[in-house]
Amino acid sequence: MPTMWLSDSQKIGVAFCSGGGFFLIGGVLLFFDRAMLAMGNILFLIGLTIIIGPQKTFTFFARKQKAKGTAAFFSGLALILMRWPLIGFCVELYGIMILFGDFLGTIAGFARNIPVIGPYIGTAVDRTGVVARQNADLPV
Repeated sequence: MPTMWLSDSQKIGVAFCSGGGFFLIGGVLLFFDRAMLAMGNILFLIGLTIIIGPQKTFTFFARKQKAKGTAAFFSGLALILMRWPLIGFCVELYGIMILFGDFLGTIAGFARNIPVIGPYIGTAVDRTGVVARQNADLPV
């Protein structure tokens, strides 16, 4: 089976990010369990650092354009750790949308190419209008 263009350490970072995502989903499903939400955030940050490196991670969060998103993300994480999981998760979700909103189009394009469920995901994304297709009105 051909491997992706990721190095071995980056593959470990993807595993950490995926684990963080699963913990976040589990924390929401378990009525905003504080421990699972905190573990999901920590795993996600560790995975992101392993994937792109510590210097690029710092520069990503320290950019002037992303200051509001960074402040919201880390404030939400602090609220979760201070036993306010629902409010903290909402604040953190706002920060994630500001920080990673530019990648939603890329994520949606990737999800459309998943073999069995990709067309269904693509239809759902198109119906919600979350990601506007570029040049959708052009005939070519």
